[in-house]
Amino acid sequence: MKKNLLKFGIIFLCLLFISTVLNAQDEKDKKIEGYKFTIEKQIKTTSVKNQYKSGTCWSFSTIAFLESELIRMGKGEYDLSDMFCVRHAYADKAEKFVRMHGSINFGGGGAAHDVTDMIRKYGIVPEEIYAGLNYGEPKHDHGELDAALKAYIKAIADDANKKPTTAWLAGFNGILDAYFGKLPENFTYKGKTYTPQSYAKELGLNADDYIEFSSYTHHPFYSKFIIEVPDNWAWGEVQNVPMNEMMSIIDNALNNGYTIAWGADVSEKGFSWKNGVAIVPDEEKTDLQGSERDKWEKLTEKEKSAQLYTFEKPVKEKVITQEMRQIAFNNFQTTDDHGMQICGIAKDQNGNKYYIVKNSWSADGKYDGYFYASEAFVKYKTMDIMIHKDATPKDILKKIKL
Repeated sequence: MKKNLLKFGIIFLCLLFISTVLNAQDEKDKKIEGYKFTIEKQIKTTSVKNQYKSGTCWSFSTIAFLESELIRMGKGEYDLSDMFCVRHAYADKAEKFVRMHGSINFGGGGAAHDVTDMIRKYGIVPEEIYAGLNYGEPKHDHGELDAALKAYIKAIADDANKKPTTAWLAGFNGILDAYFGKLPENFTYKGKTYTPQSYAKELGLNADDYIEFSSYTHHPFYSKFIIEVPDNWAWGEVQNVPMNEMMSIIDNALNNGYTIAWGADVSEKGFSWKNGVAIVPDEEKTDLQGSERDKWEKLTEKEKSAQLYTFEKPVKEKVITQEMRQIAFNNFQTTDDHGMQICGIAKDQNGNKYYIVKNSWSADGKYDGYFYASEAFVKYKTMDIMIHKDATPKDILKKIKL
């Protein structure tokens, strides 16, 4: 009898312990409410794409932006080829690399103006005409391609006799054709025959209608400058305006039905793809290094738990100043990390403002390929934006003499 009582007592204590632990966890879960967003403005976008293992966010984000432009213009939904622009850009940057004797950056990266430049020069085609997947993979994986191109072009630029032959560019294009497929000179789409140039013309996209803005104090405001980042191989210029005016441009665009191609830095501790938010927490924690999606997939459990405090609920964020932006740019805390598309405005449960961002890491994540970037994050980490000129407030256009 005593043994049975002891046995029942032990079982009772175990059940009591388990119940206490579960109740404690329930209370903890109630406290971790997460971020709750109310959408105030969201502009229609096309489906989320996947750049996968390629450094081509600049093309995916700007093509997404231009696809939204076509919707805004009443043209309907289009799926344009990201890799058509990438393929042409590789060849153009190779020519510049050789002309500069290998003294500029060469890689898969780029900027929003690369897309408009390629469309201006070469036109554009639908995705189904040129997917750029000619190497036996179902998704974009440019590891082998980038290594091959870099080795080839470096050999040309470093040649001891410093006299490239007339064959080098054809050889380079041969590699591109092998991986991407030959570029279409003519194609038939929905019963009509086009060239890439005639297709672009029919779409009605005018590359000259788009302006890039940035905000840094090492150049005068209301003037153009070449933004000094490695991926700006084309030496594209941006209009320089104060930070608050840059933000007013973003808001004016969104409130009038325009989206924004957004170049920003996501290698920040406050960026969490898993939680679908990007913030600038006031409390300091150790930065985690890296860029784009790979960083977030390689975090250790310890690093993830170190971040967890940030995303349990909205937290106090830093007050961003023009000086903070400049310091982060000067000391490489802000780098040309990732291109995305801003397509809306939302507020969290405390009334704080966020921007809705379309990414190109496939339609997964907490918000199916989108995330919410706080106003502080956008102020702090925006490197540059591209918008339609008509989305710019008239007083700012006057200041930059447009």
